[in-house]
Amino acid sequence: MKHLLIIRFSAMGDVAMMLPVVASLARQYPDLRVTVLSKPFARPFFEGLDNVRFMAADIKNEYQGFNGLNALYRRLLAKNFTDVADFHDVLRTKYLRLRFFLGGFRVAHIDKHRKGKRLLCRKKDKVKVQQPTSFENYAAVLARLGYPVKLDFQSVFPAEGGNLRRLPAVIGEKKEFQRWIGIAPFAAHKGKIYPLEKMEKVVEKLIQFYPSCRIFLFGGGGKEREVLDAWAKNYANCMNASALLNGIGDELILMSHLDVMLSMDSGNMHLASLVGTRVISIWGATHPFAGFMGWNQRKTDAVQLDMPCRPCSVYGNKPCFRGDYACMNDIDYEQIVAHVQRIFD
Repeated sequence: MKHLLIIRFSAMGDVAMMLPVVASLARQYPDLRVTVLSKPFARPFFEGLDNVRFMAADIKNEYQGFNGLNALYRRLLAKNFTDVADFHDVLRTKYLRLRFFLGGFRVAHIDKHRKGKRLLCRKKDKVKVQQPTSFENYAAVLARLGYPVKLDFQSVFPAEGGNLRRLPAVIGEKKEFQRWIGIAPFAAHKGKIYPLEKMEKVVEKLIQFYPSCRIFLFGGGGKEREVLDAWAKNYANCMNASALLNGIGDELILMSHLDVMLSMDSGNMHLASLVGTRVISIWGATHPFAGFMGWNQRKTDAVQLDMPCRPCSVYGNKPCFRGDYACMNDIDYEQIVAHVQRIFD
């Protein structure tokens, strides 16, 4: 039996974007065994796929350095893979795929279209052209190995969504008259974060327009939790969902019942996309043209300003060309509210 290894060690959003491709592959090739190798956090993404197994690797501790990678390779070798798909193409995965290639395995790796992204993000004479999406790039790797796929993924869950009864009782059942809104106001880098004081105004306006709505806030720990806890305290409609839920699996369940998710270009945009929830995404330093829009999301649901300096970065991790982050600061909060209203009204 053919046994395919897919490798991607990366941030949550990049790994989440694998799911529509891996799920389509598993459904269209039921006799193919698939193993996904990634960081431990990614397990919930792939648990429900029939012929897909997940293998966790802690590459910063247990498999650190070349000695660690050699140990990981020996562990992988025992799984009797026939094909290796490198969805990451970084130093660690290049080394692993080289070992497999020298061992006589069929190997293919992702083309990240780095040149096109450089032209898109350079300071002058930008070439603003849509780059292939991550979904397309992943699928291209599989095609080169002889597994072309039609991307037909819909959601992690059935049409009715995940089981809310698995969540803490405080979440409760969704009432027919309620609007459930998710808000994920954070991202990994400053150039991807809408000013929090303006986002709070968005919260105020949404509650004003939809008094019976419930707003579920998503974010991490530390300062993020402080901000979300403060909003939850100040607005009866708000709840810091991430502080109450037990990890990504629970968050996916809740997101599947949202009417809309309001998010930055971040991992939460991709989580909501995986459960078929519509996302209003806010873009600053980054741009959908780089290929990282959420699965099946609409271009018209991206809130962004048309500025000659945008985008200045593929990932949002570079300093602002102008120094004032106008790409985020100049977005009117009422424009964001209007996007949500268009969905509801």
